[in-house]
Amino acid sequence: MKKYRRLSHLFAALAVLLSNVMCAAVAYHYCALRLGAQSGFSAPASIAFLLCIPYGAGIMLCAALAWLFYKKYQELQ
Repeated sequence: MKKYRRLSHLFAALAVLLSNVMCAAVAYHYCALRLGAQSGFSAPASIAFLLCIPYGAGIMLCAALAWLFYKKYQELQ
């Protein structure tokens, strides 16, 4: 059914988009923390990489759903 193929493509695109957003967010927070360290921030700049955990979970969820919908599409053909 075309519905499963569209859902598969949608979640694959969301996974790619989310990975790009993750890179931008981590880079921004890293730079902000690095510049803030000069003015007295107590957290090191490497703390920004902890943002990869929730983004990574979202990417894996989207990729798993894309794979699931693709398998469902293949079964119906």
